This record gives sequence, structure tokens and C-alpha cells, in this order.
Amino acid sequence: MEVGCDGVAVITIVHPPINSLSFEIMESLEKHYKEALGRDDVKAIVLTGADGKLSGGFDVGILKGIQEGKIEQPKLGYLSIDFITGTLEDASKPCVSAIDGLAIGGGLEISMACHARICTSTADIGLPELTVGVIPGFGGTQRLPRLVGLTKALEMILVSKIIKGNEAHRLGLVDAIVPPNELLDTARHWALDIAECRRPWIRTLHKSDKLVTLEKAREIFKSERVQAKQAAYIQLPLECIDVIEEGIVAGPLAGLWKESHCFQKLLFSGPSKCLVNVYLAQQETLNAPVINNNLGLVPRKIKKVAVLGGGLMGSGIATALILSNFPVILKEVDGNLLKGGLDRVQGFKDVDMVIEAISGNVSSKQQVFTDLEKYCPSHCVFTTNTSAIDLNLIGAKTMSQDVMSKIL
Repeated sequence: MEVGCDGVAVITIVHPPINSLSFEIMESLEKHYKEALGRDDVKAIVLTGADGKLSGGFDVGILKGIQEGKIEQPKLGYLSIDFITGTLEDASKPCVSAIDGLAIGGGLEISMACHARICTSTADIGLPELTVGVIPGFGGTQRLPRLVGLTKALEMILVSKIIKGNEAHRLGLVDAIVPPNELLDTARHWALDIAECRRPWIRTLHKSDKLVTLEKAREIFKSERVQAKQAAYIQLPLECIDVIEEGIVAGPLAGLWKESHCFQKLLFSGPSKCLVNVYLAQQETLNAPVINNNLGLVPRKIKKVAVLGGGLMGSGIATALILSNFPVILKEVDGNLLKGGLDRVQGFKDVDMVIEAISGNVSSKQQVFTDLEKYCPSHCVFTTNTSAIDLNLIGAKTMSQDVMSKIL
């Protein structure tokens, strides 16, 4: 925390690369915030993030640690109600959030509890928590409808929509758009203006001008529930709608408590555990080392693809390839199909890739690839959708084991 001669304390979230939140970061935020509130030389507070980013939200790896019982959580409601609402939003000194780069998930939720938000035009803003099987857990279900209206809030949360700063300003989610080099100065002046009564001191949970009548709200919720029943994980959006409705009907504090209870229930659900694993696997893939092309490697051109197996996975893969404008040969096979000769798959002689998606054991898959190797061109890439069998075993009987891979 730095306190300027203007009496503004600047609290900066520093947790590279995207200033993700953790229990330690939240504890540090609370400590510095309370220190600023207690200092006589501090008139107002600005919250920002290091390296041009406010915060990318709560660390998903910590969610996995909680699910596995390796990380202990604070008591229910402590962060969202005691700290973010009781200490930050209801504070005796105004706090302005300076948003650059991104304010995602918990980063946006903390910003919405501030008394104003200054943003750059290209910043990414949103609440994508449903993509990891939970709902916003720091008050986002209650504050977003009060800032952008119920319909837009439901859209942003239920489809995990990320918007840019310009749209956030148009919706009323942020108060001003400024260039990055003016962000911090503008936020400081804005915070002082609030402290000295030149601008309104707005507590988001007290806002109601963007809310519709209760009758209209119930119509909106009814419509959203009908659409939610078409979602992959039906219970997840339905629970989220219930939480938002609780805040509209019974008041924001009741909504915050329901949000906390619902977040806990969903966090330990099967879908959340699966989606957290998927998210972390995707991040690991993105961080995989890049092949050094100084070796003179030339990418192989894939013009024609063969898919073995017409079941759920095989047909899905074939559909994706067709939609990507690849010519596809789709063959429904089992492990014994090729024993009678490959006259039925002579079309494979000019394919650039074969994707195996059949049901079978190790020996049947080995036989398929051994036979395919005789009829496919030498440059053909063999891949498999199998995840339960060691790839080295599947390719053990092929001549060119270096072409074996797995689709993640």
C-alpha cells in the first residue's frame, strides 16, 4: 500500500501473471484495507493491480485443493459478507477500483463492491465461474443485477460472457473510460471527489434503479429457467437463478447468504470437480513447451482424414472435421474387421491422418493400427481417442511408433 500526499491510499494486487486471488491475497487485501481505514492521513482508497491487470479471479488450483481436502477455507460468508460487504462496501472511506487489462471472476466481484469503477476501453470484464461448475462466490450474483439490470446480469453470468470496458461503461458496470496512462490519476481524483462530496457515494447493494418490478422479475426468471433446462449441467444454472432471485425477492443480504451456501454445495459436486479438472488440464496444455523449429521441422499438411468408429465419439469427431472443411472417411469397425482384408478401406491409401475411436482392448487396437500401416501412406499420422490405454502399448506393434499420439 502506498499513501500519496493527496491522501489517497493505493492498494495494488500483486500476484503474477494475472494477479489471481487466493486466501493469502484476500487476507493481505483486508489487512491493508483496514490499515487505510484506520489512518488519519488517508481520505480515500484506490484498488488496482500490478502489470496492467486488476485480477483474473480466484485461483482455480485452490478450488481443486479445497475439493481434495488439502486446503482449508475461511468460515462460511467471511470473505463475501464480513470482508467485501461489511468492511469494504460499508466502509467510512470511499474506494475506487482502477480496472486495466482484466477484471474477471472474483476480481470483478471485489470491484463491484467498490464505490466507483474506472476502466480502460479494452479491459476484459466478466463472471465466468459457471465454467468451473460453481457460481460467483464474492457477491457477484447480487451486485451485477443492480449495476447492469437483471436481464443483462443473467446473460453475463449464465453464459460466462466476457465483455470489453466500453460495453461495461455503456451498461453502467463501470463509471468512466480513460486511457491506460490516465487510469490511476483519474481513479485517485474520483475517490477524492467522493470523499469530499463532489460525486455520489454509491454502495452497489443499495442500488435499485436498474431493477425491474417483482412481477417482471418473476417473468424473467421463469423464462431463464426454461432455457437453463437445456444446459449441459442443468442444476448449475438453475441454482444460480435461485440465488439471484433470492436477492431480488428477500433482499441482498439474504441473497449473499444463499450465494455462500450454494457456492459450497456446488464446489463439492461431481460436475464442478470434473470442470475444474478440465480447466486445469486446458491450462497445462496451453503452457506446454513449444517445439523448437530450429530443427527444420515442417508441419504436415492434413487434407483428408479417416475416422475409425461410428459411435458417439467417432461421429462427433467426424462432424467436427466436416465443419472444419476436411474431407472425411468414416468407417464403423470393430477389432476383427480388418482380418478379412482391407479391400473395404482402400480409400485410406491417400489419407493424411487416421483417428481411431473404436471400442476394444489393447490387442484389437494394436491389430487395427498394424493393418492400417500397410495400406496408409508413409506420411499418415495415426491418432487415437483412447485415454485409458497406454499409447506405447497401442503402438507397440507398428513400425513407426513416433507417429502415435493421443487426442486430449
